Amino acid sequence: MRLTWAQPEDLLTHELVQSADEGKDVTDVRHRWVAVGGDPTPAVSGAGPAPATPQLRAVARVLLDELDARPAPSAPEEPDEWDRIEALLPPAPDLPRRPSGPDAAYADRVLGAWTGRAAGCLLGKPVEKIPRAGIEEILRSTGRWPLDRYFTAAGLPDDVAARWPWNRRSAPTSLEENIHGMPEDDDLNYPILALELLERHGRGFTTDDVAQLWLDNLPAGRTFTAERAAYRNILDARPVPETATHHNPFREWIGALIRTDLLGWVSPGDVREAARLAWADARLSHTRNGVYGAAWAAALGAAAMVCDGVEEVLDAADAVVPPDSRLAAAVRLGRSLGRECDGSEAGVRAGLDRIHAEYGHLHWVHVLNNAAVIAFALTTGRGEFGPSVSIAVTAGWDTDSAAATVGGVVGALRAGDIGERWTAPLDGRIATSLPGGEQRIADLAARTVALARPAGGAE
Repeated sequence: MRLTWAQPEDLLTHELVQSADEGKDVTDVRHRWVAVGGDPTPAVSGAGPAPATPQLRAVARVLLDELDARPAPSAPEEPDEWDRIEALLPPAPDLPRRPSGPDAAYADRVLGAWTGRAAGCLLGKPVEKIPRAGIEEILRSTGRWPLDRYFTAAGLPDDVAARWPWNRRSAPTSLEENIHGMPEDDDLNYPILALELLERHGRGFTTDDVAQLWLDNLPAGRTFTAERAAYRNILDARPVPETATHHNPFREWIGALIRTDLLGWVSPGDVREAARLAWADARLSHTRNGVYGAAWAAALGAAAMVCDGVEEVLDAADAVVPPDSRLAAAVRLGRSLGRECDGSEAGVRAGLDRIHAEYGHLHWVHVLNNAAVIAFALTTGRGEFGPSVSIAVTAGWDTDSAAATVGGVVGALRAGDIGERWTAPLDGRIATSLPGGEQRIADLAARTVALARPAGGAE
Protein backbone atom coordinates (compact mmCIF):
# COMPACT_ATOMS: atom_id res chain seq x y z
CA MET A 1 0.00 0.00 0.00
CA ARG A 2 1.25 3.49 -0.88
CA LEU A 3 0.24 5.25 2.31
CA THR A 4 0.63 9.03 2.22
CA TRP A 5 1.81 11.15 5.15
CA ALA A 6 2.78 8.06 7.16
CA GLN A 7 5.70 6.08 5.70
CA PRO A 8 8.81 6.56 7.88
CA GLU A 9 11.04 7.23 4.88
CA ASP A 10 8.73 10.07 3.80
CA LEU A 11 8.30 11.45 7.30
CA LEU A 12 12.06 11.63 7.75
CA THR A 13 12.65 13.83 4.72
CA HIS A 14 10.00 16.28 5.90
CA GLU A 15 11.34 16.11 9.46
CA LEU A 16 14.78 17.16 8.23
CA VAL A 17 13.17 20.34 6.93
CA GLN A 18 11.02 20.95 10.02
CA SER A 19 13.84 20.30 12.50
CA ALA A 20 16.12 22.66 10.60
CA ASP A 21 13.38 25.32 10.69
CA GLU A 22 13.31 24.93 14.47
CA GLY A 23 17.05 25.50 14.65
CA LYS A 24 18.23 21.94 15.08
CA ASP A 25 21.45 20.86 13.38
CA VAL A 26 20.39 18.01 11.10
CA THR A 27 23.52 17.78 8.96
CA ASP A 28 24.72 14.48 10.40
CA VAL A 29 21.30 12.83 10.09
CA ARG A 30 20.95 13.93 6.48
CA HIS A 31 24.41 12.54 5.64
CA ARG A 32 23.63 9.21 7.32
CA TRP A 33 20.32 8.93 5.46
CA VAL A 34 21.91 9.60 2.10
CA ALA A 35 24.79 7.25 2.89
CA VAL A 36 22.43 4.27 3.26
CA GLY A 37 20.64 5.10 0.02
CA GLY A 38 17.84 7.34 1.30
CA ASP A 39 16.40 10.13 -0.83
CA PRO A 40 16.56 13.43 1.11
CA THR A 41 13.97 15.17 -1.09
CA PRO A 42 10.56 15.49 0.62
CA ALA A 43 7.66 13.96 -1.28
CA VAL A 44 5.35 16.74 -2.45
CA SER A 45 2.21 14.60 -2.40
CA GLY A 46 2.87 12.78 0.85
CA ALA A 47 4.58 9.63 -0.34
CA GLY A 48 7.54 8.82 -2.55
CA PRO A 49 7.05 6.89 -5.79
CA ALA A 50 7.98 3.59 -4.15
CA PRO A 51 8.10 2.37 -0.54
CA ALA A 52 11.51 1.86 1.00
CA THR A 53 13.00 -1.53 1.69
CA PRO A 54 12.44 -2.91 5.20
CA GLN A 55 16.07 -2.15 6.00
CA LEU A 56 15.87 1.46 4.84
CA ARG A 57 12.56 1.97 6.61
CA ALA A 58 14.10 0.72 9.85
CA VAL A 59 16.90 3.28 9.51
CA ALA A 60 14.32 6.01 8.92
CA ARG A 61 12.55 5.12 12.17
CA VAL A 62 15.81 5.29 14.11
CA LEU A 63 16.68 8.68 12.62
CA LEU A 64 13.19 10.03 13.31
CA ASP A 65 13.61 9.03 16.94
CA GLU A 66 16.96 10.80 17.08
CA LEU A 67 15.54 14.01 15.65
CA ASP A 68 12.56 13.87 18.01
CA ALA A 69 14.94 13.55 20.95
CA ARG A 70 17.06 16.54 20.00
CA PRO A 71 15.93 19.68 21.81
CA ALA A 72 15.24 22.68 19.64
CA PRO A 73 16.84 25.98 20.61
CA SER A 74 14.74 28.13 22.89
CA ALA A 75 12.21 30.29 21.04
CA PRO A 76 10.54 32.54 23.65
CA GLU A 77 8.83 34.50 20.89
CA GLU A 78 7.06 31.31 19.75
CA PRO A 79 5.82 29.42 22.82
CA ASP A 80 3.41 26.48 22.84
CA GLU A 81 1.67 26.87 26.23
CA TRP A 82 -1.46 29.03 26.32
CA ASP A 83 -0.40 31.11 29.32
CA ARG A 84 2.92 31.97 27.66
CA ILE A 85 1.20 32.73 24.36
CA GLU A 86 -1.32 34.97 26.10
CA ALA A 87 1.44 36.83 27.93
CA LEU A 88 2.87 37.95 24.59
CA LEU A 89 -0.40 39.21 23.14
CA PRO A 90 -1.53 42.84 23.02
CA PRO A 91 -4.80 43.79 24.72
CA ALA A 92 -7.80 42.20 23.05
CA PRO A 93 -9.90 44.62 21.00
CA ASP A 94 -13.13 45.86 22.54
CA LEU A 95 -15.64 44.55 20.03
CA PRO A 96 -19.38 44.11 20.37
CA ARG A 97 -20.35 40.56 21.24
CA ARG A 98 -23.15 40.47 18.66
CA PRO A 99 -23.77 42.60 15.56
CA SER A 100 -25.74 45.78 16.07
CA GLY A 101 -29.45 45.48 15.39
CA PRO A 102 -31.76 42.49 15.87
CA ASP A 103 -30.30 39.13 16.82
CA ALA A 104 -31.28 37.81 13.43
CA ALA A 105 -28.28 39.72 12.08
CA TYR A 106 -25.98 37.31 13.91
CA ALA A 107 -27.82 34.30 12.51
CA ASP A 108 -27.49 35.77 9.01
CA ARG A 109 -23.75 36.13 9.47
CA VAL A 110 -23.40 32.56 10.69
CA LEU A 111 -25.32 31.28 7.69
CA GLY A 112 -23.15 33.46 5.46
CA ALA A 113 -19.99 32.08 7.04
CA TRP A 114 -21.02 28.46 6.46
CA THR A 115 -22.11 29.22 2.89
CA GLY A 116 -19.02 31.26 2.08
CA ARG A 117 -16.70 28.65 3.52
CA ALA A 118 -18.31 25.95 1.41
CA ALA A 119 -18.26 28.02 -1.79
CA GLY A 120 -14.63 29.06 -1.34
CA CYS A 121 -13.58 25.49 -0.65
CA LEU A 122 -15.50 24.22 -3.67
CA LEU A 123 -13.84 26.76 -5.94
CA GLY A 124 -10.38 25.58 -4.96
CA LYS A 125 -10.99 21.83 -4.86
CA PRO A 126 -10.29 20.78 -8.46
CA VAL A 127 -6.95 22.63 -8.64
CA GLU A 128 -5.53 21.66 -5.27
CA LYS A 129 -1.79 20.87 -5.73
CA ILE A 130 -1.66 22.56 -9.15
CA PRO A 131 0.83 25.47 -9.15
CA ARG A 132 -0.02 29.03 -10.11
CA ALA A 133 1.19 28.67 -13.67
CA GLY A 134 -0.94 25.60 -14.23
CA ILE A 135 -4.06 27.20 -12.77
CA GLU A 136 -3.62 30.21 -15.02
CA GLU A 137 -3.08 28.04 -18.10
CA ILE A 138 -6.23 26.05 -17.37
CA LEU A 139 -8.26 29.22 -16.93
CA ARG A 140 -6.91 30.95 -20.03
CA SER A 141 -7.49 27.87 -22.17
CA THR A 142 -11.13 27.64 -21.03
CA GLY A 143 -11.78 31.39 -21.37
CA ARG A 144 -12.11 32.00 -17.64
CA TRP A 145 -9.12 34.14 -16.80
CA PRO A 146 -9.25 36.06 -14.49
CA LEU A 147 -11.13 33.54 -12.36
CA ASP A 148 -14.66 34.60 -11.47
CA ARG A 149 -16.69 31.37 -11.31
CA TYR A 150 -16.25 27.65 -10.72
CA PHE A 151 -13.79 25.75 -12.91
CA THR A 152 -14.87 23.81 -15.98
CA ALA A 153 -13.32 21.14 -18.18
CA ALA A 154 -15.41 22.32 -21.14
CA GLY A 155 -13.06 23.40 -23.91
CA LEU A 156 -9.92 22.35 -22.03
CA PRO A 157 -7.32 21.21 -24.59
CA ASP A 158 -6.01 17.69 -24.11
CA ASP A 159 -2.40 18.82 -23.77
CA VAL A 160 -3.25 21.29 -21.01
CA ALA A 161 -5.32 18.66 -19.19
CA ALA A 162 -2.41 16.23 -19.41
CA ARG A 163 0.07 18.81 -18.20
CA TRP A 164 -2.07 19.94 -15.27
CA PRO A 165 -4.39 17.10 -14.21
CA TRP A 166 -7.29 17.99 -11.94
CA ASN A 167 -7.24 16.84 -8.33
CA ARG A 168 -8.18 13.19 -8.70
CA ARG A 169 -10.75 13.05 -5.88
CA SER A 170 -12.34 16.41 -6.63
CA ALA A 171 -12.74 16.60 -10.39
CA PRO A 172 -15.83 14.31 -10.52
CA THR A 173 -17.72 16.55 -8.08
CA SER A 174 -16.20 20.03 -8.18
CA LEU A 175 -16.32 21.29 -11.77
CA GLU A 176 -19.15 23.57 -12.84
CA GLU A 177 -20.73 20.87 -14.98
CA ASN A 178 -20.90 18.25 -12.21
CA ILE A 179 -21.48 20.16 -8.96
CA HIS A 180 -24.54 18.92 -7.10
CA GLY A 181 -24.23 20.36 -3.61
CA MET A 182 -21.02 20.81 -1.66
CA PRO A 183 -19.00 17.57 -1.96
CA GLU A 184 -17.22 16.01 0.98
CA ASP A 185 -14.02 17.77 2.05
CA ASP A 186 -11.90 17.88 5.19
CA ASP A 187 -12.29 21.68 5.23
CA LEU A 188 -16.00 21.13 5.94
CA ASN A 189 -15.67 17.93 7.98
CA TYR A 190 -13.75 19.78 10.68
CA PRO A 191 -16.22 22.61 11.38
CA ILE A 192 -19.00 20.02 11.50
CA LEU A 193 -16.86 18.03 13.93
CA ALA A 194 -16.32 21.18 16.01
CA LEU A 195 -20.08 21.52 16.35
CA GLU A 196 -20.26 18.02 17.79
CA LEU A 197 -17.35 18.78 20.12
CA LEU A 198 -19.08 21.83 21.61
CA GLU A 199 -22.45 20.10 21.80
CA ARG A 200 -20.87 17.25 23.77
CA HIS A 201 -18.50 19.16 26.02
CA GLY A 202 -19.20 22.88 25.86
CA ARG A 203 -16.46 25.46 26.03
CA GLY A 204 -14.61 23.54 28.70
CA PHE A 205 -13.56 20.82 26.28
CA THR A 206 -10.03 19.46 26.60
CA THR A 207 -7.57 18.34 23.98
CA ASP A 208 -8.23 14.77 25.10
CA ASP A 209 -11.90 15.36 24.27
CA VAL A 210 -10.86 16.34 20.76
CA ALA A 211 -8.81 13.14 20.47
CA GLN A 212 -11.72 10.99 21.62
CA LEU A 213 -14.07 12.69 19.18
CA TRP A 214 -11.69 11.96 16.34
CA LEU A 215 -11.65 8.30 17.28
CA ASP A 216 -15.45 8.25 17.51
CA ASN A 217 -16.33 10.21 14.38
CA LEU A 218 -13.42 10.94 12.06
CA PRO A 219 -12.38 8.29 9.51
CA ALA A 220 -8.60 7.92 9.62
CA GLY A 221 -8.48 7.88 5.84
CA ARG A 222 -9.94 11.38 5.73
CA THR A 223 -7.09 12.82 7.79
CA PHE A 224 -3.95 14.22 6.21
CA THR A 225 -0.51 15.55 7.14
CA ALA A 226 -0.37 16.48 10.86
CA GLU A 227 -3.81 15.10 11.61
CA ARG A 228 -2.86 11.69 10.22
CA ALA A 229 0.32 11.66 12.31
CA ALA A 230 -1.60 12.72 15.41
CA TYR A 231 -4.28 10.09 14.79
CA ARG A 232 -1.57 7.43 14.68
CA ASN A 233 -0.11 8.78 17.92
CA ILE A 234 -3.51 8.73 19.61
CA LEU A 235 -3.90 5.06 18.69
CA ASP A 236 -0.40 4.48 20.02
CA ALA A 237 -1.63 5.88 23.38
CA ARG A 238 0.81 8.78 23.33
CA PRO A 239 -0.24 11.65 25.58
CA VAL A 240 -0.96 15.24 24.58
CA PRO A 241 1.11 17.19 23.53
CA GLU A 242 3.35 14.35 22.35
CA THR A 243 0.58 13.55 19.87
CA ALA A 244 1.70 16.68 18.02
CA THR A 245 5.42 16.01 17.99
CA HIS A 246 6.19 12.27 17.74
CA HIS A 247 7.13 11.48 14.14
CA ASN A 248 5.03 14.45 13.02
CA PRO A 249 7.01 16.72 10.70
CA PHE A 250 3.80 18.50 9.65
CA ARG A 251 3.26 20.22 13.01
CA GLU A 252 3.55 23.73 11.56
CA TRP A 253 1.45 23.10 8.48
CA ILE A 254 -2.08 24.34 7.77
CA GLY A 255 -4.14 21.47 9.23
CA ALA A 256 -5.11 23.14 12.50
CA LEU A 257 -6.00 26.41 10.77
CA ILE A 258 -8.74 24.69 8.77
CA ARG A 259 -10.37 23.26 11.90
CA THR A 260 -11.21 26.34 13.93
CA ASP A 261 -13.41 28.85 12.07
CA LEU A 262 -16.47 27.61 13.91
CA LEU A 263 -14.83 28.19 17.30
CA GLY A 264 -14.82 31.85 16.32
CA TRP A 265 -18.34 31.84 14.92
CA VAL A 266 -19.68 30.74 18.31
CA SER A 267 -17.63 33.47 20.07
CA PRO A 268 -18.86 36.60 18.28
CA GLY A 269 -16.59 39.53 19.03
CA ASP A 270 -14.47 37.62 21.57
CA VAL A 271 -11.27 36.94 19.65
CA ARG A 272 -9.32 35.93 22.76
CA GLU A 273 -11.87 33.29 23.74
CA ALA A 274 -11.94 32.01 20.17
CA ALA A 275 -8.15 31.73 20.21
CA ARG A 276 -8.15 29.86 23.52
CA LEU A 277 -10.62 27.32 22.17
CA ALA A 278 -8.54 26.97 19.01
CA TRP A 279 -5.40 26.35 21.06
CA ALA A 280 -7.13 23.53 22.95
CA ASP A 281 -8.02 21.90 19.64
CA ALA A 282 -4.83 22.62 17.68
CA ARG A 283 -2.32 21.37 20.23
CA LEU A 284 -3.45 17.80 19.56
CA SER A 285 -1.60 17.88 16.25
CA HIS A 286 0.39 21.10 15.93
CA THR A 287 2.99 23.31 17.58
CA ARG A 288 4.10 26.91 17.37
CA ASN A 289 2.94 28.55 14.13
CA GLY A 290 0.61 25.68 13.35
CA VAL A 291 -1.22 26.53 16.59
CA TYR A 292 -1.08 30.28 15.94
CA GLY A 293 -2.65 29.74 12.53
CA ALA A 294 -5.57 27.99 14.21
CA ALA A 295 -5.95 30.80 16.75
CA TRP A 296 -5.81 33.39 13.97
CA ALA A 297 -8.47 31.63 11.90
CA ALA A 298 -10.75 31.37 14.94
CA ALA A 299 -10.22 35.06 15.68
CA LEU A 300 -11.02 35.95 12.07
CA GLY A 301 -14.27 34.04 12.50
CA ALA A 302 -15.13 35.74 15.79
CA ALA A 303 -14.42 39.20 14.40
CA ALA A 304 -16.32 38.54 11.16
CA MET A 305 -19.45 38.00 13.23
CA VAL A 306 -19.46 41.61 14.48
CA CYS A 307 -17.15 43.84 12.43
CA ASP A 308 -18.13 46.00 9.49
CA GLY A 309 -15.17 45.43 7.17
CA VAL A 310 -12.22 43.24 6.31
CA GLU A 311 -9.56 45.55 7.73
CA GLU A 312 -11.35 45.68 11.08
CA VAL A 313 -11.55 41.88 11.09
CA LEU A 314 -7.84 41.52 10.33
CA ASP A 315 -6.89 44.10 12.95
CA ALA A 316 -8.87 42.20 15.58
CA ALA A 317 -7.37 38.84 14.61
CA ASP A 318 -3.84 40.23 14.84
CA ALA A 319 -4.38 40.48 18.59
CA VAL A 320 -4.23 36.69 19.07
CA VAL A 321 -0.95 36.02 17.23
CA PRO A 322 2.39 36.35 19.06
CA PRO A 323 3.71 39.54 17.46
CA ASP A 324 7.27 38.33 16.86
CA SER A 325 6.24 34.94 15.47
CA ARG A 326 6.73 33.87 11.87
CA LEU A 327 2.96 33.60 11.49
CA ALA A 328 2.58 37.26 12.43
CA ALA A 329 5.24 38.19 9.86
CA ALA A 330 3.43 36.21 7.15
CA VAL A 331 0.13 37.92 7.91
CA ARG A 332 1.79 41.34 7.97
CA LEU A 333 3.34 40.70 4.57
CA GLY A 334 0.03 39.60 3.06
CA ARG A 335 -1.80 42.60 4.48
CA SER A 336 0.87 45.06 3.40
CA LEU A 337 0.89 43.76 -0.16
CA GLY A 338 -2.91 43.77 -0.19
CA ARG A 339 -3.04 47.43 0.79
CA GLU A 340 -0.61 48.28 -2.02
CA CYS A 341 -2.60 46.29 -4.58
CA ASP A 342 -5.13 48.09 -6.76
CA GLY A 343 -7.00 44.85 -7.53
CA SER A 344 -5.95 44.81 -11.18
CA GLU A 345 -4.63 41.64 -12.79
CA ALA A 346 -1.12 43.11 -12.83
CA GLY A 347 -1.38 44.27 -9.24
CA VAL A 348 -2.57 40.88 -7.97
CA ARG A 349 0.16 39.13 -9.93
CA ALA A 350 2.82 41.40 -8.43
CA GLY A 351 1.56 40.78 -4.90
CA LEU A 352 1.48 37.02 -5.36
CA ASP A 353 4.95 37.12 -6.91
CA ARG A 354 6.23 38.76 -3.72
CA ILE A 355 4.58 36.16 -1.51
CA HIS A 356 5.96 33.33 -3.59
CA ALA A 357 9.43 34.90 -3.52
CA GLU A 358 9.27 34.96 0.28
CA TYR A 359 7.64 31.58 0.92
CA GLY A 360 8.04 29.57 -2.27
CA HIS A 361 10.50 27.23 -0.57
CA LEU A 362 7.81 25.92 1.78
CA HIS A 363 5.58 22.93 1.14
CA TRP A 364 2.24 23.81 -0.46
CA VAL A 365 0.40 22.80 2.76
CA HIS A 366 2.54 24.87 5.17
CA VAL A 367 0.78 27.40 7.36
CA LEU A 368 3.02 30.40 6.66
CA ASN A 369 2.67 30.67 2.88
CA ASN A 370 -1.07 30.00 3.03
CA ALA A 371 -1.64 32.50 5.86
CA ALA A 372 0.11 35.17 3.80
CA VAL A 373 -2.20 34.32 0.88
CA ILE A 374 -5.30 34.46 3.09
CA ALA A 375 -4.32 37.88 4.42
CA PHE A 376 -3.51 39.13 0.92
CA ALA A 377 -6.75 37.82 -0.58
CA LEU A 378 -8.88 39.32 2.18
CA THR A 379 -7.14 42.69 1.98
CA THR A 380 -7.06 42.90 -1.82
CA GLY A 381 -10.63 41.65 -2.18
CA ARG A 382 -11.94 44.60 -0.15
CA GLY A 383 -14.93 42.61 1.10
CA GLU A 384 -16.08 41.39 -2.34
CA PHE A 385 -16.65 37.64 -2.35
CA GLY A 386 -15.67 36.61 -5.88
CA PRO A 387 -12.39 38.54 -6.09
CA SER A 388 -11.37 37.47 -2.58
CA VAL A 389 -11.80 33.71 -3.03
CA SER A 390 -10.48 33.84 -6.58
CA ILE A 391 -7.22 35.43 -5.45
CA ALA A 392 -6.86 32.77 -2.77
CA VAL A 393 -7.24 30.05 -5.40
CA THR A 394 -5.07 31.53 -8.17
CA ALA A 395 -2.28 31.95 -5.62
CA GLY A 396 -1.74 28.19 -5.78
CA TRP A 397 -0.65 26.18 -2.73
CA ASP A 398 -3.56 24.89 -0.59
CA THR A 399 -6.23 26.34 -2.82
CA ASP A 400 -9.36 24.88 -1.23
CA SER A 401 -8.29 25.53 2.36
CA ALA A 402 -7.17 29.12 1.80
CA ALA A 403 -10.31 29.97 -0.18
CA ALA A 404 -12.51 28.29 2.45
CA THR A 405 -11.09 30.50 5.20
CA VAL A 406 -11.39 33.61 3.04
CA GLY A 407 -14.90 32.63 1.98
CA GLY A 408 -16.03 32.16 5.57
CA VAL A 409 -14.87 35.65 6.55
CA VAL A 410 -16.33 37.47 3.54
CA GLY A 411 -19.50 35.36 3.61
CA ALA A 412 -20.10 36.46 7.19
CA LEU A 413 -19.39 40.12 6.49
CA ARG A 414 -21.83 40.06 3.59
CA ALA A 415 -24.38 38.11 5.67
CA GLY A 416 -24.55 35.50 2.93
CA ASP A 417 -25.13 37.97 0.09
CA ILE A 418 -22.40 36.48 -2.10
CA GLY A 419 -24.34 35.90 -5.30
CA GLU A 420 -26.28 33.10 -6.97
CA ARG A 421 -23.26 32.20 -9.09
CA TRP A 422 -21.61 30.92 -5.92
CA THR A 423 -24.55 29.71 -3.85
CA ALA A 424 -26.85 28.01 -6.36
CA PRO A 425 -24.55 25.03 -7.08
CA LEU A 426 -24.29 24.33 -3.35
CA ASP A 427 -28.05 23.71 -3.17
CA GLY A 428 -27.84 24.34 0.57
CA ARG A 429 -26.17 20.95 1.15
CA ILE A 430 -22.79 19.72 2.42
CA ALA A 431 -21.71 16.11 2.03
CA THR A 432 -19.52 14.69 4.77
CA SER A 433 -17.70 11.51 5.73
CA LEU A 434 -18.75 12.01 9.37
CA PRO A 435 -21.60 10.09 11.00
CA GLY A 436 -25.03 11.30 9.89
CA GLY A 437 -24.07 11.91 6.29
CA GLU A 438 -25.14 14.92 4.25
CA GLN A 439 -26.01 18.08 6.19
CA ARG A 440 -28.19 21.06 5.35
CA ILE A 441 -26.27 24.31 5.63
CA ALA A 442 -29.23 26.00 7.30
CA ASP A 443 -29.32 23.26 9.96
CA LEU A 444 -25.59 23.61 10.64
CA ALA A 445 -26.01 27.36 10.98
CA ALA A 446 -28.91 26.95 13.42
CA ARG A 447 -26.86 24.57 15.57
CA THR A 448 -24.00 27.08 15.53
CA VAL A 449 -26.21 29.93 16.68
CA ALA A 450 -27.55 27.76 19.50
CA LEU A 451 -24.00 27.28 20.81
CA ALA A 452 -23.00 30.94 20.79
CA ARG A 453 -22.50 32.97 23.90
CA PRO A 454 -25.30 35.42 24.61
CA ALA A 455 -24.69 39.07 23.89
CA GLY A 456 -23.49 39.76 27.44
CA GLY A 457 -20.79 37.11 27.21
CA ALA A 458 -22.05 34.89 30.04
CA GLU A 459 -22.47 31.16 29.65
